Amino acid sequence: MGEALKGLKRTVMCGELRENSIGNTITAMGWVQKKRNLGGLVFVDLRDRTGLLQVVFGEEINEDAFTKADTVKSEYCIAVTGKIVKREAPNENMPTGMVELLGENIKILSESETPPIYIKENLDAGENIRLKYRYLDLRRPDMQKIFMIRHKTAKVIRDFLDEKGFLEIETPILGKSTPEGARDYLVPSRNFNGKFYALPQSPQLLKQLLMVSGFDKYFQIAKCFRDEDLRANRQPEFTQVDMELSFVEEDDVILLNEELIKKVFKEIAGVDVKTPIERMPYKTAMEKYGSDKPDLRFGMEINDLSEVVKDTEFKVFKDTLENGGSVRAIKAEGCGSMGRKQIDKLGDFVKTFKAKGLAWIAVKENEIKSPIAKFFTEEQLKSIVTAIDAKVNDLILIVADKDNIVFKSLGELRLHLAKEMELLKNNKEFRFVWVTEFPLLSYNEEEKRFQAEHHPFTMPMDEDIKYLESDPGRVRAKAYDIVLNGEELGGGSIRIHETDLQEKMLKVLGFTKERAWNSFGFLLEAFNYGPPPHGGLAYGFDRLTMFLASTENIKDVIAFPKNQNAACVMTEAPNVVDDKQLDELGISVLKEEN
Repeated sequence: MGEALKGLKRTVMCGELRENSIGNTITAMGWVQKKRNLGGLVFVDLRDRTGLLQVVFGEEINEDAFTKADTVKSEYCIAVTGKIVKREAPNENMPTGMVELLGENIKILSESETPPIYIKENLDAGENIRLKYRYLDLRRPDMQKIFMIRHKTAKVIRDFLDEKGFLEIETPILGKSTPEGARDYLVPSRNFNGKFYALPQSPQLLKQLLMVSGFDKYFQIAKCFRDEDLRANRQPEFTQVDMELSFVEEDDVILLNEELIKKVFKEIAGVDVKTPIERMPYKTAMEKYGSDKPDLRFGMEINDLSEVVKDTEFKVFKDTLENGGSVRAIKAEGCGSMGRKQIDKLGDFVKTFKAKGLAWIAVKENEIKSPIAKFFTEEQLKSIVTAIDAKVNDLILIVADKDNIVFKSLGELRLHLAKEMELLKNNKEFRFVWVTEFPLLSYNEEEKRFQAEHHPFTMPMDEDIKYLESDPGRVRAKAYDIVLNGEELGGGSIRIHETDLQEKMLKVLGFTKERAWNSFGFLLEAFNYGPPPHGGLAYGFDRLTMFLASTENIKDVIAFPKNQNAACVMTEAPNVVDDKQLDELGISVLKEEN
């Protein structure tokens, strides 16, 4: 049975004790990491979120405490009072390893069964069992460090934005479902039968209304929700650092956020981020890296060989160029001796991204080897090698297709080879880049219409507005993403703040005027009352924490995450509810047929 505290107060945290505490009588509380009985002495490692403290119980110190201490097991929750003394056998691997606590009194606050997972760092256990017993998983020191980093990161961001004159304002969780975006989570209304609230995918429209309200600088660490199929490092509910500013242009938002990034990475990770951060137009990012979130920690850039091979008789290249496609390549340095089976696997890899195939050229000491060599003159082969600056023992990998397929397949192949070649194995650098000048719209082949690349409220670049109705695919956006090591850390834009332009944008997206006002009328109406020019940015706070905590799994930085099926195995959510609750909402559930 556990004992009550009965007025006993914790006076210090376990991990705080050092030699300057010697001689102090203290009370520590926490969990038993392990116990060792060495005859007349019982040693207990006591753990709380600050670290470990060795506690010694001896028959000569206090026989009752010694006897009780010998009954404790791992994960018992205990309170110990005693004196801090110098440790006879110091442990230099423990921050508290120069001292120990002589246990004069012990209270067993609660007992523990044998835990289903070990409470230790670097636990090698299945994800589902960790999530089922998440409250135990979170006791582990490495997990607790992550959440201390998360807390401190939020505080640094809040303090920085406060100093810059931002107001933290909360926006509603229960809102209106609006089209154009991922699938909403819907919440039925009891008071309005047959109507639904939607959980916010972001506070986008509401933060724009806060600018109309005159708040000038807003931020929020906001919960957001998207009902979409989960991919790697996606969660149905996530957190973003959301901000919006009035009377600003792109440079204002970018420069402010460079200051913020610099401060966060210095204070949390001890990393000096060099500013100004490089800026790269979207077009350049796609052409050189095949991605709008380029990883700049290694080379292997994409090269355009279209001009070099335009006179070739090789049918694949010739047909591709005649049909408006391109021929592009990457160079894998030192891979010229790669076996045919390995290269064939790379060919299979690019086919998963709709490429029809992968041509290759290996540069040898005295020859250029390639299965397509017979279609080229020696001079043409040499011109390809020269164009891509290939050296002896390099491997040239070529895809010929529509640009979007070439970019995607070579961009993914570039990342795949970086892992295979272990180019980033010991690479601890942080490579930031701003990607700018995104297309405002992209064409959806399935739906035969244009859709917003970011969202429908993004301002077109001034010089491109004239093409909005006549040539929508040509229009660039005043949008910017901050990318770190090949991951999008955050993104934002300058927003449309005029009703006429916003209506025109929605019309291009396929909205009639009536549908536009039905969906976004509250925003369009607000724009009739002197809206300021405004723009903003939102960071994925979970992803930011992943970088700062050096973990690659988003579930590590969320206290109670969902699994890959968007389910909580600990609480068993989602689950069925009582018929009475459904009746109150006017909802009937269709039974699935077996």
